[in-house]
Amino acid sequence: MDSSSPVKVAAAQVGSVLFDVQSTLVKVENLCRQAAEASIRLLVFPEALLGGYPKGADFGAKVGIRSDRGRDLFRRYWNAAVVCPGPETEQLAAWCDELDLHIVMGVIERDSGTLYCTTLIFVPGRGLVAKHRKLMPTGSERLIWGFGDGSTLPLVDTAIGRLGSAICWEHYMPMYRQYLYARGVQIWCASTVDDREMWRVSMRHIAYEGRCFVISACQYFTCADCPTDFEPVQGNAPDTALIRGGSMIVAPFGEVLAGPLEGREGLVAANIDLNEIARGKFDLDVAGHYARPDVFCLTVDLAPKSALFTEKAEQSLASTSPELTQATRLRG
Repeated sequence: MDSSSPVKVAAAQVGSVLFDVQSTLVKVENLCRQAAEASIRLLVFPEALLGGYPKGADFGAKVGIRSDRGRDLFRRYWNAAVVCPGPETEQLAAWCDELDLHIVMGVIERDSGTLYCTTLIFVPGRGLVAKHRKLMPTGSERLIWGFGDGSTLPLVDTAIGRLGSAICWEHYMPMYRQYLYARGVQIWCASTVDDREMWRVSMRHIAYEGRCFVISACQYFTCADCPTDFEPVQGNAPDTALIRGGSMIVAPFGEVLAGPLEGREGLVAANIDLNEIARGKFDLDVAGHYARPDVFCLTVDLAPKSALFTEKAEQSLASTSPELTQATRLRG
């Protein structure tokens, strides 16, 4: 990429139509087309947009007890999840190509009997190029989502810069942040449902610490987009905001370029200039001259962790991706 050419990027602040992926995709398409009309090259969507984030649901679980009603709700949630790759990812790839738009999408991914909170990255002309599964679901999320592993920690080189992804409270995992910094992330795609003021402080801190651009996309989600029989603890009045938004874009010195947007759906857009990254690295490169590799060393295991990993599969992995058969050491 010509680093002298600024590029227009955006966060899509939008909420799911809960348990209805096709209706949610209608919203996604509208925002993608709005972005393309505005000459936006990268559009980041929130966490768990396709599949939904059922905030306020307890799935009938107490310590040592799971109810039949909770199991029925989970089945409904499982049926609304997406398979990757599958029809939904094919549709997203088609819009990506048609609109010349890089897309970062938060989904609930179904793989066999387990759900994962996942981010997908689409690049024009290349389709679905990367998948990141949330490493550590937070709190009650662990009841409904599985854990990602080191095999889905991608950074993607594109015509507009090097993209990396973290999901919600993964941003509070210092070693994951250091991994992304050490891999040279330039545009940090932060998909979230955290609508609190502290989150915005964190986004500014990460941009400043990593000397990168941060695009934070949060859902704006109300009970109006939930089935009438969905009963979150916050109440089910249609105008109840379950997730309030706050999407924003931050530059490498911590200044807010756009947002935070509250109280509605919409696009939060800004022009970014990757030359600002080099200006910032002048006095702070936490994975380079500001690191102390003689004192600190981060070890990252990028190998997939599967319940079924046969000898044949291991031999195939070693022949095609030898770097994944051993731990990768990142100094920083």
